[in-house]
Amino acid sequence: MGTCRKKRRSTDEKEAVFLRKKITLIRAIALAVGTMVGSGIFISPKGVLKNSGNVGISLLVWLACGILSLFGALCYADLGTSITKSGGHYIYLLETLGPLPAFLRLWAEFVMIRPANMAVVSLAFGRYLIEPFFAPCNVPPLAVKLITATGITLVIALNCWSVSWSANIQTVLTALKMITIGLVIVPGMVALGNGHYENFHDSFDTTSLVIEKLPLAFYSGMFAYGGWFYLNFVTEEIVNPKRNIPLAVVISLTVVTVGYLLTNVSYYAILTPQEILNSDAVAVSFADKGFKSISSVIPILVALSCFGALNGGIFAASRMLFAAAREGQWPALFSMIHLQRHTPLPALILMLPLIYVMVSIGDLYGLLNFYSFARWLFIGLATLGLMIHRYRHPEIPRPFKVPLVIPLVFTIACFFIVGMSLYSDPVNTSIGCAITLTGLPVYYLVVQKTRIPRCCTSIFNAMTVKLQILMKVTHQEVQTY
Repeated sequence: MGTCRKKRRSTDEKEAVFLRKKITLIRAIALAVGTMVGSGIFISPKGVLKNSGNVGISLLVWLACGILSLFGALCYADLGTSITKSGGHYIYLLETLGPLPAFLRLWAEFVMIRPANMAVVSLAFGRYLIEPFFAPCNVPPLAVKLITATGITLVIALNCWSVSWSANIQTVLTALKMITIGLVIVPGMVALGNGHYENFHDSFDTTSLVIEKLPLAFYSGMFAYGGWFYLNFVTEEIVNPKRNIPLAVVISLTVVTVGYLLTNVSYYAILTPQEILNSDAVAVSFADKGFKSISSVIPILVALSCFGALNGGIFAASRMLFAAAREGQWPALFSMIHLQRHTPLPALILMLPLIYVMVSIGDLYGLLNFYSFARWLFIGLATLGLMIHRYRHPEIPRPFKVPLVIPLVFTIACFFIVGMSLYSDPVNTSIGCAITLTGLPVYYLVVQKTRIPRCCTSIFNAMTVKLQILMKVTHQEVQTY
């Protein structure tokens, strides 16, 4: 009788609609490395060098960004093993600082951070993929945007189709990323071994250093490391998260930090600082000058690297919308899962329109500064929330507990960078701040207490049911946290 009951329970669970635990330690590392190593290391060196003023300080910025990212990742590992819901920043703000900061983070994520971030990565994908076919001429911007839009659509379709496929492709692309970085590092190290140190002379010459621009250098560097927090978006889908989240973040950030430093040293071994500043695609310029035998292959590998970052970012970000809808701060449709595919189909599809809009803008560095303000403000608030949550709830078990000095240092660094950016780039930062604050009336009119007329609510509910039937989705049937 007991055996029959267990079998029935097992069968029911197999047929139930919920997000399965399919992310093993290897897949978790692949997701973290794969989302960090995307377009950043291939486009950010220009932004870091331009705003840091010289080679020496730019390398120190890369190292500091790696250490800061590790601090942030350790804080998120602490949060992720004690607050076991998926949703990342949003859930941590909701649980530690309350519903208003959480909703503003969600709002900023949907209308600004996610579309702009995905646009930056996907535009890099489009540019690197198509550039070899137009060399030595300039690539038409429209062609880049068309390839970019195609890549985004393909990634969304893949994530709608299967979690396993997305995770497996992410693992393969992460391996390709490491090969690509290796192909950049090796010729640079060979050049240094042959005595080519000329680009490192006067590495700390401060004549072109502008202190006010340093936060923008950190924005570019932190963008390249951006991805360490994506594991926390999918906590409920990770196998044994209490063990695998801390392991995955430590391993992935150690690998990426060392890889990024060696990659930048290699860039400087082959290219002069001026050549890096004049290049729109640093890795392509590097390959053309230092690795001519396979220079046409490097851009394709870089494009695949960007595709992997795009895949990982969309895979993770859709879970934030899913979690917010489940918590009642977003329309209920987005907390639904496809009946057969077990993927958050509505949350994935929602991201497409605004990403297309951001792609049409097309300015990589403007987009980078535009969304970085809100991203780092809310990440700083989340780690501040960790300290407050610990003080208020000392009784909550914490399988992985970081010393308080780590969230303290990371939070101060986040707020310092955000504050300085208001001075360094007031236009883009002010736009980012204003867009974030547009979430306030939405929160007070719709989320906190619904003030929508009943007739509008009825129409909205009827539309939700029709879309639910059309997309073949339903609410999660098994609690996974």
